[in-house]
Amino acid sequence: MQSTSPSTSPPEAFPAQTPAVAEIFTTVLSHGPLTRSDVAERTGLSAAAVTKAVRPLIAAGYLAEDAVDARRALGRPANPVRVDAGRALFVGIKATGDELIGVLADLCCRIRVARHLPLTDPDPRSVLARIAELVRELRTEAEGLGVPVLGLGLAVSGDVDRAEGTVRYSPFLGWRDVALGDLADAVSGLPVTVENDVRALTVAEQWFGAGVGLSDFALVTVGAGIGCGLVVHGKVVAGAHGVAGEIGHIAIDPAGPVCRCGNRGCVEAIAADRAIVDRITEATGIAVTDAAHAVDLARRGVPGVREVYAAAGEAIGRGIATVANLFGPQRVIISGEGLAAYDLFADQIRGTFAAYAFGSAARCDVRTRALPFEEWARGAAATAIQSFIRSDIHQQRSHGAAARA
Repeated sequence: MQSTSPSTSPPEAFPAQTPAVAEIFTTVLSHGPLTRSDVAERTGLSAAAVTKAVRPLIAAGYLAEDAVDARRALGRPANPVRVDAGRALFVGIKATGDELIGVLADLCCRIRVARHLPLTDPDPRSVLARIAELVRELRTEAEGLGVPVLGLGLAVSGDVDRAEGTVRYSPFLGWRDVALGDLADAVSGLPVTVENDVRALTVAEQWFGAGVGLSDFALVTVGAGIGCGLVVHGKVVAGAHGVAGEIGHIAIDPAGPVCRCGNRGCVEAIAADRAIVDRITEATGIAVTDAAHAVDLARRGVPGVREVYAAAGEAIGRGIATVANLFGPQRVIISGEGLAAYDLFADQIRGTFAAYAFGSAARCDVRTRALPFEEWARGAAATAIQSFIRSDIHQQRSHGAAARA
């Protein structure tokens, strides 16, 4: 397969890569502009450490200094620093069962360009060819902007090992043990980060969205599946084996419908789009075609339809309450394409959550946030930015591949 204009020189590295520099840059990225003293206060690092870290970042163009502030604190410069969003670009691609959604995002993860490509064949080689095509398109756009592309993030549903860049299992694509990171490296010429799609979206929310400033929160996605990303003590939880937050497979009704995982009565088997469509078809005798058709029937008052959505809302509420009881997040963000039907089951979600959340766990802030599929691709770009800043994930996979060779 032809590569996507791979570079013959090593990719540009983030300057002065140390944990402190990464933390300082990330703090400015999420909360800036900030003065050096503000950065020191937020990170708990010394003023001298912040000044030392900021200097090479400004010299390399990753941080820019705003106009001098009149304030002075203990003689330290009080002029704020901010991330220069236009310094670099990153490609993010979200793979669904039938299309690729790609974005070109700047260093602050703002989408500059978005593209969609249909997928007609889920075979990994076919998908990889389409990924290469989409990367070519987006890199051409970047050339027109005169800004380098420094990384590629790929977001895939299912069991994903980010450190290895491997898709262990993706139910919607039907993949098992696909070394997507190494394959995409070869065809893109870019450092590649492969991540579970919900965790990728969680990274974007943590750094740039409704999770900014929170040490503990959960992102619950409803739609084709029921997913959950967890942030605990400021870190996205991946689990010891790459699986964490699978609230879609919490069994809440042992006599309930069979789930695709093989168990009965999972949240996903009751509340995912396909489950809702199937249950409405069974309840009404109408051949419901898709989630949009189901929503239309509910809003037209077809008997039996709203009861299906009520059951779905109760299942989601039980799942969210379980998350709240287990780790007590400050906030739960509900998102995903299933929000198109949110008005049909919002009361059941909130009522069931309140009933099953234990004690002060019920004080958790539950809110909704509509995020179109381009935002999932933006999440993939966010993971590429994260890997670029920290540089550890890509290096781990590169070293592992070298050891296996």
